[in-house]
Amino acid sequence: MEEPLSPFEFKQCVNILKSTGKKARSLRELRDAITVVSPEALIHHTCQYYLKGHVLEYTNDFARWVAELLEERMLAEQLSGIDPYAYASMGEVRDELVRVIDEYLRIVGSAREMPPGDEFFFNEAITFVVPAGLQARNLAEFLIAIQYLDSSSIYYHFYEARIRLGGSDDFSSWLGGSLNKKTLAEKIRKIDLFMHTIEGTKRHIMEAVEEEVRKDMERVEL
Repeated sequence: MEEPLSPFEFKQCVNILKSTGKKARSLRELRDAITVVSPEALIHHTCQYYLKGHVLEYTNDFARWVAELLEERMLAEQLSGIDPYAYASMGEVRDELVRVIDEYLRIVGSAREMPPGDEFFFNEAITFVVPAGLQARNLAEFLIAIQYLDSSSIYYHFYEARIRLGGSDDFSSWLGGSLNKKTLAEKIRKIDLFMHTIEGTKRHIMEAVEEEVRKDMERVEL
């Protein structure tokens, strides 16, 4: 097996939460705050939701609060259907969140207001990216290394990367580019983020890579 031009350097991210000072007691206040909070706050409450280890009944903090505190479960389902990785910018994600809430308010309306302590608090995450201490120069080393990655590494390379790379991810980009494993890269790229926890995503990546390693070994034996 030919060595790639450069090894894959695994990294991990560490988030430190920072309060924005904004909060919402009602659906209308939530809607208004979403229009003005920073892109970093939107990333934290949508994209970084996967780092929080919640059961995937909802896919972002907004949907969870709307369902569990406001008890507007129909709207929560609609908000959960918004895939932040499917948009070109957080500005587009913001517009879609506001559009869905506006449409719901137009049809249903909502007068519920939460008591102190149950508001939605808007936060941002200051993210630090550091080396994970692992690298891979071929497919076998990649398979071994990924077994030791924690959720923050999987998130950084497979989830957050879709924002950096405009829809792709670090794993499939390296596998398809440096290793010329186009089919494997496409298979990994198509793993549905909405259907799995980060650990579930990791297992699917490992299964795909393990199958490819086994095929490579069979070709050598032939």
